[in-house]
Amino acid sequence: MARKRQGNGRDSNPKYRGVKVFSGQVVKAGNIIVRQKGSKIIPGVGCSIGRDFTIFSLVDGIVEFTNKGNKKVVNVKAIQQ
Repeated sequence: MARKRQGNGRDSNPKYRGVKVFSGQVVKAGNIIVRQKGSKIIPGVGCSIGRDFTIFSLVDGIVEFTNKGNKKVVNVKAIQQ
């Protein structure tokens, strides 16, 4: 009986994209905020973007999402120690 062989090596692994930390939540420096394909969300104050468009925090603080035109911007407001 003909059937498709399972182990053909063509199935890719899941990428686990999406927003990891939401508005109002606290992050530490280096924490990943968004994993995305392309720059749908752009980094603002207190965060930066990696080669694979991952947005991560540069400072300890509170995450805030805003709109700038038709793009979303993520900022991290620093917490005073």
